[in-house]
Amino acid sequence: MNHSIYSADRATHLKVVVVALVAGIAVAGLGITARTGSDEGLTQTARVIKAGKPVVVTSANASLVR
Repeated sequence: MNHSIYSADRATHLKVVVVALVAGIAVAGLGITARTGSDEGLTQTARVIKAGKPVVVTSANASLVR
Protein backbone atom coordinates (compact mmCIF):
# COMPACT_ATOMS: atom_id res chain seq x y z
CA MET A 1 0.00 0.00 0.00
CA ASN A 2 1.30 3.41 -0.96
CA HIS A 3 0.90 6.12 1.63
CA SER A 4 1.96 8.96 -0.67
CA ILE A 5 0.15 10.16 -3.75
CA TYR A 6 3.52 10.87 -5.40
CA SER A 7 4.75 7.29 -5.20
CA ALA A 8 1.36 5.70 -5.93
CA ASP A 9 0.93 3.53 -8.97
CA ARG A 10 -1.64 3.85 -11.75
CA ALA A 11 -4.24 1.66 -10.00
CA THR A 12 -4.16 3.83 -6.88
CA HIS A 13 -4.64 7.00 -8.92
CA LEU A 14 -7.55 5.35 -10.73
CA LYS A 15 -9.15 4.41 -7.39
CA VAL A 16 -8.86 7.99 -6.17
CA VAL A 17 -10.47 9.34 -9.36
CA VAL A 18 -13.30 6.79 -9.19
CA VAL A 19 -14.05 7.57 -5.54
CA ALA A 20 -14.08 11.32 -6.30
CA LEU A 21 -16.46 10.82 -9.24
CA VAL A 22 -18.81 8.64 -7.21
CA ALA A 23 -18.81 11.17 -4.35
CA GLY A 24 -19.51 14.03 -6.78
CA ILE A 25 -22.39 12.16 -8.40
CA ALA A 26 -23.81 11.32 -4.97
CA VAL A 27 -23.70 14.96 -3.86
CA ALA A 28 -25.31 16.13 -7.11
CA GLY A 29 -28.02 13.47 -6.83
CA LEU A 30 -28.72 14.42 -3.23
CA GLY A 31 -29.01 18.08 -4.20
CA ILE A 32 -31.44 17.30 -7.01
CA THR A 33 -33.67 15.11 -4.83
CA ALA A 34 -33.67 17.67 -1.99
CA ARG A 35 -35.61 20.16 -4.10
CA THR A 36 -39.32 20.51 -3.61
CA GLY A 37 -41.53 18.62 -6.03
CA SER A 38 -43.68 21.36 -7.50
CA ASP A 39 -43.70 25.13 -7.50
CA GLU A 40 -47.47 25.52 -7.85
CA GLY A 41 -48.05 26.72 -4.29
CA LEU A 42 -45.12 29.08 -4.35
CA THR A 43 -46.40 31.62 -6.85
CA GLN A 44 -45.68 35.20 -5.92
CA THR A 45 -47.41 38.36 -6.97
CA ALA A 46 -45.57 41.60 -7.59
CA ARG A 47 -46.41 44.36 -5.14
CA VAL A 48 -45.89 47.99 -6.04
CA ILE A 49 -44.36 50.14 -3.33
CA LYS A 50 -44.92 53.83 -3.93
CA ALA A 51 -42.65 56.47 -2.53
CA GLY A 52 -44.08 58.69 0.18
CA LYS A 53 -42.97 62.09 1.35
CA PRO A 54 -39.22 62.68 1.70
CA VAL A 55 -37.83 62.22 5.19
CA VAL A 56 -34.71 63.89 6.58
CA VAL A 57 -32.79 61.90 9.14
CA THR A 58 -29.99 63.63 11.02
CA SER A 59 -28.19 63.34 14.31
CA ALA A 60 -27.20 67.03 14.55
CA ASN A 61 -29.24 69.53 16.54
CA ALA A 62 -28.70 72.28 13.95
CA SER A 63 -31.74 73.54 12.12
CA LEU A 64 -32.01 73.07 8.39
CA VAL A 65 -32.32 76.27 6.34
CA ARG A 66 -33.73 75.94 2.85
